[in-house]
Amino acid sequence: MRRFAQAILALLIALAAIVSAPFAAARALDVYLEGDPAGPAPASVSGGLLLIGGGDHSREAMLWFIGKAGHGHIVILRASQHGAASTDFYREIGGVLSAETFVTHRRAASYDKRLLEALRKADGIYIAGGDQARYVRRWRGTPIAAALDAHVRAGKPLAGTSAGLAILGEYLYGALDGQSLTSAQGLAAPYGKGTTIETGFLHLDLLKGVITDSHFSQRDRLGRLFAFLAKAQAGRPAGVPALIGLGIDEGVALAVEPDGTGQVYPSAPGTGVSVVSGAGIGRTARPGPLVAARVQVTVAGPQSVVRLPSGAIDDPVSRQAYSAADGRLSPLP
Repeated sequence: MRRFAQAILALLIALAAIVSAPFAAARALDVYLEGDPAGPAPASVSGGLLLIGGGDHSREAMLWFIGKAGHGHIVILRASQHGAASTDFYREIGGVLSAETFVTHRRAASYDKRLLEALRKADGIYIAGGDQARYVRRWRGTPIAAALDAHVRAGKPLAGTSAGLAILGEYLYGALDGQSLTSAQGLAAPYGKGTTIETGFLHLDLLKGVITDSHFSQRDRLGRLFAFLAKAQAGRPAGVPALIGLGIDEGVALAVEPDGTGQVYPSAPGTGVSVVSGAGIGRTARPGPLVAARVQVTVAGPQSVVRLPSGAIDDPVSRQAYSAADGRLSPLP
């Protein structure tokens, strides 16, 4: 009898797994909440962008963001992983009434009423890292994208790190081929299929004409940002201003006020924010490696002021021009 009962129990467990599998596969959204999302923010809410290059965050920069959100309710968006960021905001950094993470597993989640209501009420929105291709596929042209635009227009702060940073500019690297373009690949074939530049996602005035990139110095991404600019500018009219590339090092945050002035918060010495001018990169796509006679790269540090969307930098750490040819960059005098 005991063996028979064990066999029946095993059969029931197997049947339950079979029945529940389609529901698990169909799950569109996971939600993780810390704190109480009811009630008004304790302090006034004001606009701003926190642009984070991935990796460890500067605590000072995160406190800047929380202050901009009036120490109220933070909504975290992601398309993979789990709700650890809610715990980080609520228990590790502190100073907020609540932190709620929404993990969208399918495009259908972008129409979820609870998620959209949380975005509408959020005092601050934080877009986590992960895979930006999922963000593009699941959020572009949906109520989530519209809610992010509306949030910023309403004078509330928005933050993005790593993949969450990558999607904020007017133009973005979507990584829609499932790969992560290297500088060598981008310089060798800037107009190729691997340089998957997208647009029409978000419409943030402070990032108009801007392409962002993260983990910048640590992953040697200067060359690929040149390629992003080349691909995005191809076919743009001559009278339209050149684009700029904004490369943010790992562990670095750029806190941008509503007037476009930004302060650099590094978490390690020697890191910062690089602005690449697209003015030296042509607007005509051609086969083969990138060819550019002179492209200016300016680096901002903690004492600098970065002005967006122009990309001008007061008191920069360095200025260096580069030429591009034969699949490589060469510094110029």
